[in-house]
Amino acid sequence: MARFHPLKVTDVRRETRDAVVVTLAPRDEDRALFDFTQGQYLTFRREFDGEELRRSYSICAGKGEGVLRVGIKRVDGGAFSTWANENLLPDDVIEAMPPMGRFFTAIEPEAARQYLGFAGGSGITPLLSIIKTVLASEPQSKFTLVYANRQINSIMFREELEDLKNLYLGRFSVIHVLEQEGQEIDLFTGRVDAEKMKGLFTHWIDPKAVDTAFICGPEPMMLAIAASLREHGLTDAQIKFELFASGQPGRAKQKAVSKVAVTAGTGVEATVTLDGATRTFIMPRQGQTILEAAIEANMDAPYSCKAGVCSTCRCKVLEGEVEMAVNHALEDYEVRAGYALSCQSTPLSDRVVVTYDE
Repeated sequence: MARFHPLKVTDVRRETRDAVVVTLAPRDEDRALFDFTQGQYLTFRREFDGEELRRSYSICAGKGEGVLRVGIKRVDGGAFSTWANENLLPDDVIEAMPPMGRFFTAIEPEAARQYLGFAGGSGITPLLSIIKTVLASEPQSKFTLVYANRQINSIMFREELEDLKNLYLGRFSVIHVLEQEGQEIDLFTGRVDAEKMKGLFTHWIDPKAVDTAFICGPEPMMLAIAASLREHGLTDAQIKFELFASGQPGRAKQKAVSKVAVTAGTGVEATVTLDGATRTFIMPRQGQTILEAAIEANMDAPYSCKAGVCSTCRCKVLEGEVEMAVNHALEDYEVRAGYALSCQSTPLSDRVVVTYDE
């Protein structure tokens, strides 16, 4: 099970008015643990006024760059993102879990693929890692990015994207869509919705040539893009999602339904295995998730967003049944195999046995 390790801040660069790019260095003994795959994220923790906060931020470096770097955009009212933007300095030390996440496809150096990416705001962060890795490691592949922002001065990594266009001429193209600023081509002004997607596929992008599409941004935008991709022939297997922020509303992709109704009672017997140690305790039938109950039982259960967006808290249900209120992280096949997001799972049976070790 992943644990937190110290990372030294080696550089903090102002990217936009409300975003910084932070370069980090693990200890020599932890270097192998932080060997990331493009598109993955780091989960950080820090105490604010006596309360521990955990937040996940995507790695924006390419796999072959030899550095560990994340982009952190300030969120209104966000304690962690505000602190990172205003107070984080070189030589500071911050704790993080090793890289996690499955927002990527395997690199095949001999492949000649056509990738399509959609990013909204800070959703560019994991996509930048994917783009740089693909272009450097699959020399015959091409990548088209559609990047949506409110206005030009809010575009993260604008210069870096332009540099990539010049470095990989004919292989990388960027379409900027600005919500609040007019552009020479009307199609590139406004929000990325179903109508705009239709226009992009009619005039700029051939959907039949796309092998894989990556989408990272706010949920409404992602749903509209995914629906359009399906309408134009892409399968679910060709579409990869990543929400860039927690707290998004949603539903489980596949809802668990109890085969046997549970009668009212005082509690549920929960057995949780973590790092090879197993603990059994009684938890409430309602109002508490598996994760909350495990933490209350003094288990150091892993988590980050607590909103069903990341998969940090993933566990496997070995016995009994649970219901997930929200699931933005697990695929249907994982749910069928018994995996659940413990931060969103409440028991449906009298006894529940879960493990974090599978």
